[in-house]
Amino acid sequence: MRRAIARFLTYLASERNASDLTIKAYREDLFGLVDWLELNHGRIPAPSELSPHDLRAYQAALQQADYARSTISRKLASLRSFYKFAMREGIAKINPAKPLRNPRRQRKLPHVLTNDEVGRLLLTPPAGDAAGLRDRAILETMYSAGLRVSELVGLQDGDFDFDEQIVRVRGKGRKERIAPLGSFAIKAIQRYQPSRIRDPKTESLGRQAPVFVNRFGNILTTRSVGRMLEKYIGIAQLDSRTSPHTLRHSFATHLLDRGADIRSVQELLGHKSLATTQIYTHVSATNLRQVYERAHPRANI
Repeated sequence: MRRAIARFLTYLASERNASDLTIKAYREDLFGLVDWLELNHGRIPAPSELSPHDLRAYQAALQQADYARSTISRKLASLRSFYKFAMREGIAKINPAKPLRNPRRQRKLPHVLTNDEVGRLLLTPPAGDAAGLRDRAILETMYSAGLRVSELVGLQDGDFDFDEQIVRVRGKGRKERIAPLGSFAIKAIQRYQPSRIRDPKTESLGRQAPVFVNRFGNILTTRSVGRMLEKYIGIAQLDSRTSPHTLRHSFATHLLDRGADIRSVQELLGHKSLATTQIYTHVSATNLRQVYERAHPRANI
C-alpha cells in the first residue's frame, strides 16, 4: 500500500503537474487510511485486498471522530483518485472507493442584516464627497436589486432605465435578467453621476462606460468593493461576518419576510434552481420564530 501511494504521488507531481499543497493533501488523506488499517487490522493490506466494506468502515470511523463533512468528502475523493490510478496501473482490479457516497452537506444559514442594520450601513458613506456618493450608490444598488458584486461592477450606462426603474443585469453564465430598482437607489445613482470620473478613451470609441469606477475612471474590481464595504462595516459597527454578499442575502430574506413568493424571489436573484432560493425560507422562518419568542406572552413559559 505504501509503495502504491508513493507511485501515485509521483504520478501527480510528474504527469499531472499537481502543486505541492495538492500532493501534501493527498499524502495526508491516503496515509491516514494506512494508519487506520494498521491500527484496526494489525497489518496494512495491499490495495487489491480492500473491499467497499473496508472503506465504508473507515468512513464511519471518520464520522465517529467528528471530522467535518467537507473533510470526509475530500478524503473520499482522494481514495477514488488513488484507486483510478491503481486500476490503470494494474495495482488493483476493482475500485472499492467507487460505491462510497459523500456525507450530505450541511447547509449553513446565510448571515443577514436586520432592516435597521441595513439602513445604518447605507447611510454610513459620507454624502459630501465624490467617493462617498459613489459608495452610497453602490450599496443602495446592491441592496435594492439583490446583486452579486460581479454583477454590480459589470453594470454599464446602457443597462439603466431610470424612467422604468429597472436595470439589466448580467449574471452567472452571461445570463441576463431585468431587476427593479427602488427610488433610494435611483436617487443615489443620480447624485453620484455628476462627480463620476469618465475615461475619455472609452467615450471616444463609443463604448459603453462602466457606471461604478475608481478615481482614474477605471472599472472597479470585486475586491475593491469588498475592501470598501469592510471599511463601512467597521464604522457602522456591524457583525464581522457581513460581506458584500450579505446585502444580497438580506435583500432576499426581507422580501420573503414581507410576503413575497419564493418564485418571484428566485427570478429576482437570477437563480437557476428553486432549491438554491429555498435556503432563504429557512432564514425567514428563523427570524419569525425569534420575533414570536420575543413578543408572544406565552412563548417561553
